[in-house]
Amino acid sequence: MQILNQLKFDSNGLIPAIAQDAITGEVLMVAYMNEAAVRATIETKKATYWSRSRQKFWIKGESSGHFQIVKSMYVDCDQDCILLKIDQKGAACHTGFRSCFYRKLDDAGNELITEGEALVDPEKVYGKK
Repeated sequence: MQILNQLKFDSNGLIPAIAQDAITGEVLMVAYMNEAAVRATIETKKATYWSRSRQKFWIKGESSGHFQIVKSMYVDCDQDCILLKIDQKGAACHTGFRSCFYRKLDDAGNELITEGEALVDPEKVYGKK
């Protein structure tokens, strides 16, 4: 996979990845990939990431069933960011919302306003934390 030599990973070996609905264009989430995650995503067509908080490799949907099936992958002009156009199965956000971007900043810049409703109860999907 020659693309792995062309991507510009940061000093931690990571590259940001934006997951976007392939049909609607809605941005669903931003995560990070390391080289192994990029390789796995290309090979399996399931979005695979590196969790910075848990310090481990993860396939989106492996615990929730809310997989992201990759339809196409793009790389930005600087080759330091990946865009995944996906078919999202269920909620993309661990909070149960379809998108991680479900809160809008009010016009005054003071409050976050929740838009929409959660698709699932995260405690039922992931258990209590």
